[in-house]
Amino acid sequence: MIKPSHRLDQVKEYYFSAKLKEVKQLIAEGQPIIPMGIGSPDLPPHPAIIKALQLAAANENAHGYQPYQGSPELRLAMAKFYAEHYGVNLGPSEILPLMGSKEGIMHISMAFLNPGDQVLVPDPGYPTYAAVAHLVHADPVPYKLMEENNWQPDFNSLEALDLSKIKIMWTNYPHMPTGAKAGQNLFQNLVNFGQKHGILIVHDNPYSFILNDKPESILAIQGAQKVALELNSLSKTFNIPGWRVGMVAGSKENLNTILQVKSNMDSGMFSGIQAGAIAALELSNSWLEETNQHYATRRTLIWQLVDTLGLTCEKNAAGMFVWAKLPGNTDAYKYADWLLYDKKIFITPGSIFGPMGENYIRFSLCIEENQILEAIKRVKST
Repeated sequence: MIKPSHRLDQVKEYYFSAKLKEVKQLIAEGQPIIPMGIGSPDLPPHPAIIKALQLAAANENAHGYQPYQGSPELRLAMAKFYAEHYGVNLGPSEILPLMGSKEGIMHISMAFLNPGDQVLVPDPGYPTYAAVAHLVHADPVPYKLMEENNWQPDFNSLEALDLSKIKIMWTNYPHMPTGAKAGQNLFQNLVNFGQKHGILIVHDNPYSFILNDKPESILAIQGAQKVALELNSLSKTFNIPGWRVGMVAGSKENLNTILQVKSNMDSGMFSGIQAGAIAALELSNSWLEETNQHYATRRTLIWQLVDTLGLTCEKNAAGMFVWAKLPGNTDAYKYADWLLYDKKIFITPGSIFGPMGENYIRFSLCIEENQILEAIKRVKST
């Protein structure tokens, strides 16, 4: 057997990749598993999005290679979306379409990091930030987010670190997994921190329209483009996670650096998907509001499930998850396995997001109401 690369020594298989195999096996065996672990939107996309894809795919000229930077029409639609919803004015050269924002994490890391560089990653936070750092032979440096600080960075603690090798700081609000919101004060502090220490602040922003009355962008802060990039995604907002459509916004210089990597890794996004993405970005606010009504109903029911389990959760949160605190020093993995094997309910242990998530579990809102009611019924039957 050919030996794997050393870059895989510190990278494990993504938790959900492994756990879903087990869950699928249980379902195949006839187990009535209620899936509440994954944030994959189950609601359908707007019909206009599907129609735009179909019409574009029927065009005989639609199936060739596409521009590495995306079509001018898609970049314009993304820029208009940012202007309308975030109050951020972007030129065509300040936005770069991606095949999903997860792809962007790798592209940005490859574009800016050298072996031995260090990266600030939130704890709890998206595991991919640290995994990609390892893949490019950089060193992730976790920074703690705590409930008593509304899951926001403690800048005094950050200033006390040796920052001489830090090149990128990953941040993500509304925060995954906790749902904590940011606010312009936090974004201003992040921009100031990046400017002071010469650190690239990368804000990952895929949840800003889910149960959030005030979508925000770090790029709304004056001078942010000089020191910050923002990743965004259509997956959660428009119910098209499998289409893999995202974007990164920032200065022309930084995007050109990212494009040096991206142009060597793909040959452009299918034109039909770009057409569907444009249709999504042009939808009215009423569709976003209707989608959020579904999520609000589901969230209320999951709050009931949390109460039934005797747990607590923060209700002033955004995004498509409910972050619940376990009693005492309960082991999150063991609690999640108890729910899976005893109650046939699949949820996510907070431990996978870092040590600061060890006393928490996460519920997804991407599940029909009747299944949440069934979960409540199963717990009550204990």
